[in-house]
Parts: sequence; C-alpha cells; structure tokens
Amino acid sequence: MNAPYKTLSSRVAWSCPWYSVRQDEIALPDGQTAVYNVIQHPGAVFIIPLTGDGQIVLIRHYRHTVQDWCWELPAGGLKEGQSLLDVAHEELREEIGSTAAALQYVGHFYPTNGVSNETAHVFIASGVTLGRPQHEAVELIEIHPTPLAEALRMARANEISDAPSALALLISETKLNELSKISQIDAD
Repeated sequence: MNAPYKTLSSRVAWSCPWYSVRQDEIALPDGQTAVYNVIQHPGAVFIIPLTGDGQIVLIRHYRHTVQDWCWELPAGGLKEGQSLLDVAHEELREEIGSTAAALQYVGHFYPTNGVSNETAHVFIASGVTLGRPQHEAVELIEIHPTPLAEALRMARANEISDAPSALALLISETKLNELSKISQIDAD
C-alpha cells in the first residue's frame, strides 16, 4: 500500500527509557509540507487473567496522569530483548502476583494511532493463581477478582475507563466465554 505522506526528514526531539518523540517533516499529497510528531513506543502487552473458577482479575490502579483510580487489566511495555510472552509473565507476576497455566495470544490493536506507533498485544492467561504482587514503587494497585460477566458489563458500561483494557476484554469476549465454560466443566 502506498503511503500518502512522504517523510522528508526525521529526528528524535525527546526521549526517556519508555518512549521517545520523533519529529517528522512530511510532504502531503497536495505538495504542502507539515511537521508530524510521533510518540515512538516499543509496544505493550495487555493480559486478561482468568482464574480456574472463571473470574477475571481486574486491577484498580492510581494514575497520576489523570489523578484518578482506573479499572484496568495487568499490562506493561516491551523492553529491549524481551518477547511478548516474557512481558506477559513478568506483568502478571509484578502486578497481581500471578502465575498462569497457559497464555493464549488473542490479537493486537493500536491504542493511540493518532499520536503514537504503539501496538498493544492481547493475551488471555488461563489457570491463573494469585500470589504476592511485586509492584514497582510508583504503582498503587488494588487487585479485584471479578466474575467474567461483570468484567464484560463494566467494559460495555464505560466503568473501565482505560480504553486498551476495555477493548482487550471486548475483543476477547467469545474466547473468554469458551474458556470459562471449559474451566466450569473442569471444576465439576
């Protein structure tokens, strides 16, 4: 597919360990030029933890950026040298003290494609057992096992205001219902 914009020049305007801001000078299809800023992000993993009794482990996370407690799924950014599975296991362990019997890739989406090249990858972690979390110092997190139907209702009702978490739940709904039925059969 031909890109309608042509990049004339590109430079990193600012960076930190988690992301950088790239400034591109671009030529538009009508010949005009413009400056486009892109937040370069290595990508992230969003994990839907499903316990053996069919509950989704949601977290309430205090986010300084919006000065609010947000319902979310465990998630984290990719670091150099890590695979998607490495990040998924690490975030489960850090944020909810969890191990998972299995991780299944669901798909990906672009959470902020107007300003960033970030790709969000979604996994379902089944057979999740909870343990002691290993939060980072700036992470204020509460752990809330929640019935699957309630977690999906919360996503649809805009009670999960973290958009990637809500979307991850909704695009995984069919698979989550299938896995929940299997775990209920196994429990019987």
